[in-house]
Amino acid sequence: MRLDRHGGHETPRRTRAGSARRVTGAALAAFLGAAVLAPAAPAAADSPLRDHAAQQGFEIGAALASDHLQNDSQYADLAGSEFNAATPENSMKWESTEPSRGQFDFGNADTFMDFAQQNDQKVRGHTLVWHSQLPSWVENGNFSQSELRSVMENHIDEVAGRYAGDIAYWDVANEIFMGDGSWRNSVFYDTLGPDFVADALRMTAEADPNAELWLNDYSIDGINAKSDAYYNLIQDLQSQGVPIDGIGLQAHLINGQVPGDLQQNIQRFADLGIEVAITELDVRIDMPADQSDLEQQAQDYRTVMDACGAVDGCVAVTVWGVSDQYSWVPDTFDGQGAPLLFDDNYQRKPAYDAVHEALGGSTGGEDPGDEDPGDEDPPPSSGPCDVSYSVANEWGSGFTGQITVTNDGGSALNGWDLEFDFPGGQQITNGWSADWSQSGSTVTASNTDWNGSLPAGESVSIGFNADHSGSSAEPDSFTLNGESCSVS
Repeated sequence: MRLDRHGGHETPRRTRAGSARRVTGAALAAFLGAAVLAPAAPAAADSPLRDHAAQQGFEIGAALASDHLQNDSQYADLAGSEFNAATPENSMKWESTEPSRGQFDFGNADTFMDFAQQNDQKVRGHTLVWHSQLPSWVENGNFSQSELRSVMENHIDEVAGRYAGDIAYWDVANEIFMGDGSWRNSVFYDTLGPDFVADALRMTAEADPNAELWLNDYSIDGINAKSDAYYNLIQDLQSQGVPIDGIGLQAHLINGQVPGDLQQNIQRFADLGIEVAITELDVRIDMPADQSDLEQQAQDYRTVMDACGAVDGCVAVTVWGVSDQYSWVPDTFDGQGAPLLFDDNYQRKPAYDAVHEALGGSTGGEDPGDEDPGDEDPPPSSGPCDVSYSVANEWGSGFTGQITVTNDGGSALNGWDLEFDFPGGQQITNGWSADWSQSGSTVTASNTDWNGSLPAGESVSIGFNADHSGSSAEPDSFTLNGESCSVS
C-alpha cells in the first residue's frame, strides 16, 4: 500500500490483469473523458490556441516548470489559458523523483499535476528511463543485470504507478540512439543491452495500464539514420508483442532548417499503426533576432503544424516552454535564443500567430491584456477574394507551398473551391487543410469538413508539397468558386 499523492488516504498498487486490454487511440480518449478532445463549439477567431485545437480534436501543449507555475503569475496564466496539454519539463525526471535510492520526492511533480488537472490539460509523463539527469547512484551504480533491472522496475512502478490513470502518455524511454543510428551508451544499455527498452515498456504497462507508451528523441524529425533506427526498433517491438503506442519527434529546430521530409517521416511512423506527436518544439535563432528572423521562425512553426495536421495519426504538437525568458536554448547553444511563441515580456511573436492560424484562428491577434477592438468592417478590396501564395521550403526537385485565401465578399461562404494553374509543370504530391486534386496543370483545392464555412473578412490557410522539374514558379491567377481573386 502507498499513500496517494495528496496524502489523504492509501490506495492499492494498480496492476495490469492478464486479460486486460490496452486502451489506446480513440478508446483512450473515451476513457479519459471524450469532452477533452471532442470537437467543441466553434471558437472565436481570436480565441486562445487551446480553443481552436479542441475544435479540431487536437492537442496543443507546452512543457511547464513547476517553479515558474508557483512563482510567476503571467507564466501560469498563459500556461493554463493557451494550452490544452502539458509536459513536466523536469519534475518527473529520475534525479527529481528519486534522488536517493528508494527515497522519492514528488513535490514538484505533484504541483505540476495539480495545475494540469485544474486546467483540463492532457499530460505527457516525461520521462521514465533516460541516460541524462540521472542521480549519481544510478549512473555510477556498477549494478549487476538483475540488480539494475530491479532498480528500473521499482522506479517505474513508483513513478508511473503514483500517477496511474492521470497520465495520457508516458515517454518511457528517451533518447536511446546516437545520430548514426547506433545505440547510445548508458548505464541501461551497457548493463542490460537493447532489451532494456522492451523491459521498460512492459514494466510501465504493468504500473499504468491505461497510459499510452511512447519513445521520444531529438533529430528524428526527418528521414535519416537515427529515425530509421526507431522505425526498425518499433517494428521489432511490435513483432515481439511489446506494448508500444507512439513515437515523439522532439523537433528542437534551427531557424530556416525544418526537414523537407518531415511530413513523410510522420506518415511512415503512422503507417506502422502507432501515433506520432511533435513533443518538444522550439525554433532557435542566431541572436540578436530581427524581424526577418522572426518571420522565418513563424514560417517554420507553420510548416511543422501543417505537417502534423496533414497526417491522421499525428495527434499533438507541444512547444518546449512558454516564454523565451525561461528557455533552455541560450544556456545550451551559444549565441542562439528566442525559440518560443512568447517573448521575454510575454508578448505574442509572429510564431504565435502562425500556430494560431494553423489551428484555424486569425492572425495578428491582440496581446494579452489588450482591450477588445470591437467589431470592425473588413478593409475594402478589389474583388470577392484575395490570395497570398508563398513557397515555404525547397529541396532538390520538391517544395512546400502555402496559400492563404481571404473572403473579401459581403457574405459568408458555405463551401469553397480554389482553382489555379501551375506555370512550370509542378505536380502536387500531397496536401493538407483542403482536398487537393490536379488535372494537367490545373489544381483544385476544396474545403474540408471543418473549414468549409468562411465568413466575410476571414481567411483560411492551406498547404501542399509538390515536385517540379526545374521550376517552382508561382501561379499568377486564382479563382474562388469561379470568381477571380486579387493576388497579394
